[in-house]
Amino acid sequence: GRGGGGSGAVVCEERGRVIRPPAPQQPAARESPGAGRRYGLWFRLRKLIIWLLGVYIAIPFLVKLCPAIQAKLVFLNFVRVPYFIDLKRPQDQGLNHTCNYYLQPEEDVTIGVWHTVPAALWKNARGKDQLWFEDALGSSHPVILYLHGNAGTRGGDHRVELYKVLSSLGYHVVTFDYRGWGDSIGSPSERGMTYDALHVFDWIKARSGENPVYIWGHSLGTGVATNLVRRLCERETPPDALILESPFTNIREEARSHPFSVIYRYFPGFDWFFLDPITTSGIKFANDENVKYISCSLLILHAEDDPVVPFHLGKKLYNIAATSRSFRDYKVQFVPFHTDLGYRHKYIYRSPELPRILREFLGKSEHEHHH
Repeated sequence: GRGGGGSGAVVCEERGRVIRPPAPQQPAARESPGAGRRYGLWFRLRKLIIWLLGVYIAIPFLVKLCPAIQAKLVFLNFVRVPYFIDLKRPQDQGLNHTCNYYLQPEEDVTIGVWHTVPAALWKNARGKDQLWFEDALGSSHPVILYLHGNAGTRGGDHRVELYKVLSSLGYHVVTFDYRGWGDSIGSPSERGMTYDALHVFDWIKARSGENPVYIWGHSLGTGVATNLVRRLCERETPPDALILESPFTNIREEARSHPFSVIYRYFPGFDWFFLDPITTSGIKFANDENVKYISCSLLILHAEDDPVVPFHLGKKLYNIAATSRSFRDYKVQFVPFHTDLGYRHKYIYRSPELPRILREFLGKSEHEHHH
């Protein structure tokens, strides 16, 4: 059929019904599709903000109720980076002159140890067994016991690079994973880590004869190092020198300055929520207290652009040590590395100045040791 003249009606001749088009909507009642989308987006965004705020407020209470969370965050021993390393095969990391041992500090605790020999012994070390490596500690080369920081294992990239540097400078390097790290068995704790370090130190001393033994701690390992050296000084068997790389004053000050804590630093009751649970877990790593009881040469290395342990904490520790009576007969030295060098928290091993710094500092320590 045909449409009627100008009425806008459509005539259906089949059944004689007139089907009218829907009445046009009033423009005022009409909402643009963009506005609906905007409203939906704002609603979702508001929900997300409320949810994030809820999580932000809940986390401090969760940490307070369960201090073990804070202990895990201090140790980060469950973070195995790089993951696919076979710690029984240090040669896979380019350490062809390194032996893997397992020692047992106490019942139910086993720790994995790497021993890298000095460059002069590289050729002889090929294909040798553990006994040869143990005997090599008695050859006339100084020994460095390296205590690593949190997270990762003794096979961490920056750690391996430092072993190579120290080995090329003529040092034995003995390093290990604390209980609960890497392939070492046991539960992590400050007491346990310190005891593991003491066990390895005594194991070295039983084999190293008259050779100097130095202790090098990095980051959280500086806390283990000062705990260990304080104990060694108290029993009158101090090491020949202590080297602290990127150290802090104590774990509370470090936790307050750590990048993780930035979003909570001004949260009401920050200390009560976040720092007290660390102390409750028995974690102190009180470098600032320990240095008052340490009597041996001390070298502190710190990069100005360290984003993890702020430079000012290393400097503060140096100032405490330098004025401590316990160091009055010993050399205390602080070596800063300028921001432009970009060594940050764990790349001081790249410094071309490091061999000279160690030679001058440890040379003096050896001189003191023998006279």
